[in-house]
Amino acid sequence: MMKRFTKQENSWMFYDWANSAYSIIISTAVFPLFYKAAATKAGISAANSTAYLGYTIAIATFILAMLGPILGTIADYKGYKKKFFTFFFFVGVLSTAMLAFIPSEKWLLLLICYTFTAIGFAGANVFYDAFLVDITSEEKMNAVSAHGFGLGYIGSTIPFLISIVIIILAQQGVLPISAIIASKMAFLITAVWWGLFTISLLKNVQQQYFIEPEKNPVINSFKRLGETFKNVKQYRSVFLFLIAYFFYIDGIGTIITMSTAYGSDLGISSTNLLVILFVTQVVAAPFAILYGKLSDRFTGKKMLYVGIIIYIIVCIYAYFLKTTLDFWILAMLVATSQGGIQSLSRSYFAKLVPKANSNEFFGFYNIFGKFASIMGPLLVGAIAQMTGHSNMGVFSLIILFLVGIAVLARVPEPKEIEYEKPLI
Repeated sequence: MMKRFTKQENSWMFYDWANSAYSIIISTAVFPLFYKAAATKAGISAANSTAYLGYTIAIATFILAMLGPILGTIADYKGYKKKFFTFFFFVGVLSTAMLAFIPSEKWLLLLICYTFTAIGFAGANVFYDAFLVDITSEEKMNAVSAHGFGLGYIGSTIPFLISIVIIILAQQGVLPISAIIASKMAFLITAVWWGLFTISLLKNVQQQYFIEPEKNPVINSFKRLGETFKNVKQYRSVFLFLIAYFFYIDGIGTIITMSTAYGSDLGISSTNLLVILFVTQVVAAPFAILYGKLSDRFTGKKMLYVGIIIYIIVCIYAYFLKTTLDFWILAMLVATSQGGIQSLSRSYFAKLVPKANSNEFFGFYNIFGKFASIMGPLLVGAIAQMTGHSNMGVFSLIILFLVGIAVLARVPEPKEIEYEKPLI
């Protein structure tokens, strides 16, 4: 499968393989359960601990949302994209490793450290996503982006499976370590996996489209950012897509990051949750690639419609969720579209933006996505506290998908767009 792609494309795609370990182990599975156990020991109710996790995610995403457009605009200068990527990458890897050394009873310190891991992870992704325009042609963007997500799901299952086995064996007394130590080992495994498989990107991927360096790059970057807003009519399609993305990715991100906390509140055991999430990753890999193939036949926009509709069904089903079997069904529905909708959003947006200003526009892509990630967790957290039921919070996300699909309908296909002048 990989022979059809260039060295640069493969190196770029393997970062999905590298950082997806963080997505599943830290964002979705082991850390939320680890934190929930620590909060429970501290006497915090299930609804409140879920809310605090949601508020923490909101704080981390707000910080990066403020930095995204500014850093993205500066990164359009030659040589800056790789530097910014490397900085956030190291912040993410080092803070993830630090989670293993925080005492399990220090639930607040765990959330603070988690904030840095989230900033590093999401910050690196801003520049990683923007590299898509540098490493492949427009015709191959859907396939490269989709295969990246597919590799991510496949790659994440390896460290996740190792972590699950260690945790389960520790819980059953087979290994002479506690479940707490086993979870901390999972954090270290994540950091090592993330760091090791990023080496090829650092070696082989370079910025091809850029603005030549000039004096006072920070000041001039702010000027260019201002010009972007002045020329907003010229880039109407870009900003329409960002508005649609703002809404539908909000629901998706909230469901992904808070799924284990939600399942825990419903009484599903941590072992069952870990197994379900592992199977979800396995199922999601071929579906991510399938979305890429189908987008070449039916267009990326139509496949985005399909993914959003499936998530609307997920929200409705989540309202009636009661048993472990229900959670299994819900997880498999998510698996069919989770990677596909994210990969096609990335490639669709890359086709919409001027290549020389890809970092600047992916900075906006980040800020719209991250501000959305503030609203979703806050919504779920607030409604969970008000009603005492987490399923009401998940059901409330349905409005975000409906608005997203309505705005997306107004966005033209990338091939129909011509820019009067480049933003340089």
